[in-house]
Amino acid sequence: MSAKKKATRYNEVRNAKALRDFFVDERFEAGIALKGTEVKSIRAGRAQINDAFGRFEKGELWLMNAHIEQYAFGNIANHDAKRIRKLLLHKHQIRKIQHALEAGGRALIPLRMYFKDALVKVEVGLCTGKKLYDKRDTLRKKEINRDIEMEMKGRNR
Repeated sequence: MSAKKKATRYNEVRNAKALRDFFVDERFEAGIALKGTEVKSIRAGRAQINDAFGRFEKGELWLMNAHIEQYAFGNIANHDAKRIRKLLLHKHQIRKIQHALEAGGRALIPLRMYFKDALVKVEVGLCTGKKLYDKRDTLRKKEINRDIEMEMKGRNR
């Protein structure tokens, strides 16, 4: 008999607006301080980080405006959906991000939230905002690449 494959669930929450609206200069993998019901909601795919951002306060990094839905089977100890969550990074990474944010012109944006083994990780990026013409240029390049791919597909037949 063949061994059955273990069903793996790969849950990942992506920030769809991040790459469209920002140039990502540098990426960091951060842990995040969560409650048990929040982890269960993320595992169920009930999280949103499109409007989230990172803020530096009192020597620590915080994830603001991330929406993790209340756990459906939770009780009175369920979490608040929009609570502020602490990002866990090495001290040298925190200092690097702090200097970049204090210099101005950059923002700390969560790019994706995912599971690494049993832990929830957040990939955050130091980003600079795109201007309208940069966004149009990106869309134009995507469209050209899509047309080239379609032509190449048609020739192979």
